Amino acid sequence: MFHQGSPSLLNSVKPPVLVSVIVPTLNEVDNIDLVLAAIVAEADSGVEFEILVADGGSTDGTIERVREWERAANVRLVPSSGNGGLAGDVLTAAKAATADVVVVMDADLSHPPARIRAVVQPIIDGTSDMAVGSRYVDGGATPDWPWRRRLLSRLGGLLAWPLTELKDPMSGFFAVRRERLLEIDPKAAGFKIGLEVIARGGGWLRVKEVPIVFRDRIHGQSKIGMGQMVAYIRRLLVLAGGAVSVAGAARFAVVGLIGMLVDLIAFQTFFGLGAPLLTAHVGSFTIATISNYFLNSRWAFRSSSGTGWVASREYYTRFLTVCFLALAIRGGVLAGATAVFDLTPQIAILFAIGAAAIVSYLGYAFFVFPSANPRVPYDIRWRVAAIGVVGYVVVLRLLFLGLPDLIPEESYYWNYAQHLDIGYLDHPPMVAWLIWAGSRLFGDNEFGVRIGAYVCWFATAYFNFQLARNLFGKSAAFVSLLLVAALPFYFVTGLLITPDAPLTAAWAGTLYFLERALLAGKPRAWWGVGVCIGLGMLSKYTIALLGPATLIFMLIDVRARKWLARPGPYLAAVIGLVIFSPVIYWNYQNDWASFAFQGTRRLETDFQFSLPMLIACAALLLSPLGLAAAVMALAAKGRRRRPSELASDDRRSSRFMMVYTLVPLSVFVVFSLDHSVKLNWTGPLWLATLPAIAAAILAIVKQSTKFDIVARQLWTPGLASILVIYGLALNYLVFGLPGLGYVAKVPVAWREFGREAGSIARDVEQATGERPVLLGLDTYHITSQLAFYSEDAGEGAKDAVGRGILGHANSLMYDFWFHPESLQGRPVIIFALKKYQIDDSKFAAQFRLLGEPVERVITKKGRPAGRFYYRVGYEFRGGGSGPAAPQEPDVKPAPHMQPPVRPVPPLHEAKGGHDEQQGSLW
Repeated sequence: MFHQGSPSLLNSVKPPVLVSVIVPTLNEVDNIDLVLAAIVAEADSGVEFEILVADGGSTDGTIERVREWERAANVRLVPSSGNGGLAGDVLTAAKAATADVVVVMDADLSHPPARIRAVVQPIIDGTSDMAVGSRYVDGGATPDWPWRRRLLSRLGGLLAWPLTELKDPMSGFFAVRRERLLEIDPKAAGFKIGLEVIARGGGWLRVKEVPIVFRDRIHGQSKIGMGQMVAYIRRLLVLAGGAVSVAGAARFAVVGLIGMLVDLIAFQTFFGLGAPLLTAHVGSFTIATISNYFLNSRWAFRSSSGTGWVASREYYTRFLTVCFLALAIRGGVLAGATAVFDLTPQIAILFAIGAAAIVSYLGYAFFVFPSANPRVPYDIRWRVAAIGVVGYVVVLRLLFLGLPDLIPEESYYWNYAQHLDIGYLDHPPMVAWLIWAGSRLFGDNEFGVRIGAYVCWFATAYFNFQLARNLFGKSAAFVSLLLVAALPFYFVTGLLITPDAPLTAAWAGTLYFLERALLAGKPRAWWGVGVCIGLGMLSKYTIALLGPATLIFMLIDVRARKWLARPGPYLAAVIGLVIFSPVIYWNYQNDWASFAFQGTRRLETDFQFSLPMLIACAALLLSPLGLAAAVMALAAKGRRRRPSELASDDRRSSRFMMVYTLVPLSVFVVFSLDHSVKLNWTGPLWLATLPAIAAAILAIVKQSTKFDIVARQLWTPGLASILVIYGLALNYLVFGLPGLGYVAKVPVAWREFGREAGSIARDVEQATGERPVLLGLDTYHITSQLAFYSEDAGEGAKDAVGRGILGHANSLMYDFWFHPESLQGRPVIIFALKKYQIDDSKFAAQFRLLGEPVERVITKKGRPAGRFYYRVGYEFRGGGSGPAAPQEPDVKPAPHMQPPVRPVPPLHEAKGGHDEQQGSLW
């Protein structure tokens, strides 16, 4: 008597399964007999094979051999024109197949027939939608392959990586149900038809990789050449939803050349007529863009748009979006080429036009006139959108990283790096260490200062991608990556160097390793948790909020509760504490100043109800659309659908996301009930929510409510608008507005401000014979910018001091770095942005003689950009007991001590200025 699950009993009652094996051929006369015999030998009582030889026009006798096999076995010849390549031949054979399950394999014996049953079994069992014979999973191999072929194969797989999870997406040996194979684009061409099936299924296709040993053919010649590789790349772009074709690319090239010629002529005309660089740049781009759109919509991409000029409001809106994005990149290239590489505008515009052309082509192909092919899955389109957005943001930030002036906070942290230490009053030292490293590599310039933030963003993006992939799958990971690139807080932390840049990277890393430890049960992940927490504590103390969140998660999650009795969490705490120990030691040496500054000092502030401000700040950090999506994701509680590739339980994933968002958020909410809050505080905590937002975006297509439809319609224009705003804002910081310059109401041109201060300092030094001290009358903004930008004033950071030396108010770390006694006898130039600040009569007690306030207008590119006030104090007393009777100084006061001969005109009437060089505003 047989056991219920005995294979013998199953084989005795179940009829054999018919499988159609499709073998595409082209001049395989030396291999066809061997491969057909090997396939026939694999049939048994459980599986029968229908072998269809899809011949693409063999002329070497292959067809005659197959005809002989038709009389001896279940073999059929399916002639094909060969015009569609291997893919077209396979589709022709699939239409003629009679079985529900189809196997596709090469005829050169590189795909072992002995593995057919292993490949087809997951499809027969219903456990997979597709099974692929893989060379790159455990048990697979490619013996005797030269390194060039291995590299080419891996490169081809890497190019397909956004479309699939497979380690071997280029495999041509696969099994799938016939109807799924016939669902692919009938225009499919090339030699990787398996990839067509994978791309058509998107993230929801269940695919299993079965190990095979791939051996090179012994007889005949490979059909793969450069032409096939180019066709493969083009087909990948089509599968990604792009309107890409050889003819279309050629037409776009013609249009691009015409547009470039129009652009160059217009630019040279404007520039030759004396127009400013910005006017010539924008004017010529506008003219060329109108020409390009007319030609592209009517000719180059006509088959995609379906109609001609201004086909619809949607096409026109998308066209304008791409124009602004291309203009932003073009502006960055133009500014960098002229300011950094010292090229003339006439030469720099060539590189700028080329960069804009690349953005325009990709924008037209994938966004303005995308493929109308309905076979491109929704989630694949989002993956491609993520790649485009991330690529654009990475390039945009890189172009502008060194162009705008540092904001005061960045200059302040640069001063940290000039006084390198293991701790500081208001922040831990990581930001100083990053700036120190960047400045040593690239110099004390904007690029060198900011490069650390740029690198930290990549760490944030990587860890967030991996977290989202573990929680909700690869498609959600791509969308989450898009959000990290596009949402305001994460865009800015990748551009400006503040403690938030390394903090956000460490926060993302901590969440990733916590998920691996708590949800995936990986003990070694606790090491990563400890390292990331330690690095985060070296960046900003806020990351400590993840500690109580972890404890709460372990208490409420049954499966995670086991870690309370295991060493992992405690080991992570010890590692983090060891990494953080330099800051503890610094605080010990300085009366716990930093801990008090960030702790008890904040609690001692006056009552202020700031919850609405906290919400408004979150809307600015995430954008209103992003904040609304975060709230909806938190409220969804795991009701999102997920693809089959997920590793974690839906409910635990949602619990993880909610705990690590709501616990830190609740601390800020409670604090905001009676204290003031700051804009950036909640930025990092939303990293736990981004994967859920991404999953919700992908799930929208499965919903039918009006809200879901509206949400889906808002995301594309919302994200496009955000990118346009970034590009235009950065261009404004560098160029200003055409014909208007800068419209800010306060001094914003810090580079020019520094040059003005340097000029004043040289005059004072010439009059007194001593190098003056530069003092800003705010907490740290003015002093920090003077230290960085007034290189002509002396030794930069050594000459710029805080207002604390006057005994009126604190100036943070400047009170640690400079003491009044060390500055006695030196002249001091006091700077302020408001006149009332500098009119304080108490200043006179600190000097032997104090000059009158003087107003100075700042100009940038020949236009007024703001104003500042200063006065010169001679022979600083350095903490003297009180005012003394006025005495004549030993030297004649500098001209700046004297009041101006005539009043300084209002800002809008001021003319003239100093060097017209690149700079930016704050």
